[in-house]
Amino acid sequence: MKFAKIFFPLLLAFTLFVTACGSDNDEEETVELNDLFEQSQTDDELINEYLQTHTYNYEDFLDQSIEDPSISIDTLAGDNAAKTPLSDLVAFTEVDVTNSEGEEVSHKLYYLVARQGVRVEDRATVVDSVYLSYRGSLLDGTEFDESIFPIWFDNANVIRGFSYGAQFFAPGNFTQSSNGLIDFSDFGQGLIFMPSGLGYFGNSQLNIPAYSPLIFSLKVYTTNQADHDADGILSFHEDVDGDGNPYNDDTDEDGIANFVDADDDGDGIFTVNEYDQDGDGNPDDTDGDGIPDYLDNE
Repeated sequence: MKFAKIFFPLLLAFTLFVTACGSDNDEEETVELNDLFEQSQTDDELINEYLQTHTYNYEDFLDQSIEDPSISIDTLAGDNAAKTPLSDLVAFTEVDVTNSEGEEVSHKLYYLVARQGVRVEDRATVVDSVYLSYRGSLLDGTEFDESIFPIWFDNANVIRGFSYGAQFFAPGNFTQSSNGLIDFSDFGQGLIFMPSGLGYFGNSQLNIPAYSPLIFSLKVYTTNQADHDADGILSFHEDVDGDGNPYNDDTDEDGIANFVDADDDGDGIFTVNEYDQDGDGNPDDTDGDGIPDYLDNE
């Protein structure tokens, strides 16, 4: 599959901003949202019902003679009645979302790898950049967004279900011709099924009603590791507690996650200036207390 020359890193965001204003004045109006836990249970039931009653064209992905098949979902009826349902083909991961009381509510994110990319070691993390094409739809089949030609997404600036789902698809190989065209091959493809709590929750978007579970079909062509705060540490390596979620690591508790904080420990010295000053490839620990200088405000 050939596309025009690509550039690093063109990052397109899929970011949600919500403002609610009163009709008679400019004062903010409080909108009461559904309970996060109860909505997660409702969404999970809806997604599971969908998975049990639908399938996809998996035969095309088993046929190696088809270079670039596209995913097509259909109901388990008629000619598809004997096919394997999506419920038997998906895997899932759990992603925590904090509710208004500060409690963590676990959400199930389902994904299906139709064809895995060959560069498994280069799968994007939840804070890396991904060059992909996609199609987004609702459970009723309504398509709300599509990009046939691939674009860059910064996983740190997209809805959570998208960034956590994209990490399961490995990129493929690519070559560049003399005229600048990029030829992609052996890239990852698949599906993500997310509850509304990992999408837009109670905030309606264009063609997306509030509390809508979402389906995304992806083709992941290549990835790029990110260093959002330009401190010399890859964003995912700033996951200090190692739980796979760099968003909850905030060493100096200033409300800014380490991976976007130029001064992780809040000591007034930029991280880039105290991470590895002796150049040995390891973080410095001047006082030998077991805490690297860039995380030690003393």
